[in-house]
Amino acid sequence: MSRRHVSAALTALALAVTPLVMSAPAASAAPATAAASCASYPSWVAGKSYATGDIVRYTDGKTYIAEHDNPGYDPVISTWYWDPYNCDGGGGGGSTTCASYPSWVAGRSYVTGDIVRYTDGKTYIAEHDNPGYDPVISTWFWEPYNCDGGTTNPVGNFVVSEAQFNQMFPNRNSFYTYNGLVAALNAFPGFANTGSDTVKKQEAAAFLANVNHETGGLVYVVEQNTANYPTYCDWSQSYGCPAGQAAYYGRGPIQLSWNFNYKAAGDALGIDLLHNPNLVQTDAAVAWKTGLWYWNTQSGPGSMTPHNAMVNQAGFGQTIRSINGSLECDGRNPAQVQSRVDAYQRFTSILGVTPGGNLSC
Repeated sequence: MSRRHVSAALTALALAVTPLVMSAPAASAAPATAAASCASYPSWVAGKSYATGDIVRYTDGKTYIAEHDNPGYDPVISTWYWDPYNCDGGGGGGSTTCASYPSWVAGRSYVTGDIVRYTDGKTYIAEHDNPGYDPVISTWFWEPYNCDGGTTNPVGNFVVSEAQFNQMFPNRNSFYTYNGLVAALNAFPGFANTGSDTVKKQEAAAFLANVNHETGGLVYVVEQNTANYPTYCDWSQSYGCPAGQAAYYGRGPIQLSWNFNYKAAGDALGIDLLHNPNLVQTDAAVAWKTGLWYWNTQSGPGSMTPHNAMVNQAGFGQTIRSINGSLECDGRNPAQVQSRVDAYQRFTSILGVTPGGNLSC
């Protein structure tokens, strides 16, 4: 998704995130001895290496545990590497408490600690004050809240297994992890999770087929033509290019490019990608989230989002149009289109589902 994707109109679209409701407890009733143990954990230090199991106190006073070794990633951004850690003995109560939390309301302001029930019935806790951002999109501001002691992962039944993922991408760069993809799915729970089992698998195959084409089989993390790097700064935007003229080149599974796309994606995800574009090439979950952001919310040169194209059975060809239609569709570059179609047919075969019609654009 490089130079061809979205205009400044995206920014407005991405900013139209819905707010939510909540009321909520914090761990207020913790015993004094437990509270003391929370304070005993070391403060998180950016850039310091951590091993699985390390526990730290973040700048907001909350504790986090390393789920995977990492070179000092931010616990509230790199959510595949870190999980909130309940050091004070608090936590979810019985399932009846889940129903007691208020429904999320779009446009309402929330403060850190507020808990709400989202439209999907799941509960979320505000990790940071926010003016009503959507819990399943603005994942820096909200975290799934385990109010009943069960799992909060909405993508436990992702239609692509790790074995199938590895079969699709036998030569992939180690940066593009399956776990990074699964962690990113929390930001867009409707992806590959809407409609019949056939539609779910077709959408997953369509997304991964386009990703395959954009990255050479998940080999490339960044755009290979460095001469293009300085061209992706649109100085007409009021916020400019604070990370530098050449900082907004293609990165990640859909090759996010241009300062306005980094701004729009970051605003939607609750991550400051305008100032920190390198997160897309250093954090696998963030990289996958940017790809899923485009897939689920942007139409590019097309007339619908790729997600809607698959869910509404418009066909794989419409996903190509939304991603790079101005350069590939309507006979402009049939070889590139065929490359995407071939990958889609290969991936649907791996998933054991028919590809459907309207494969080309």
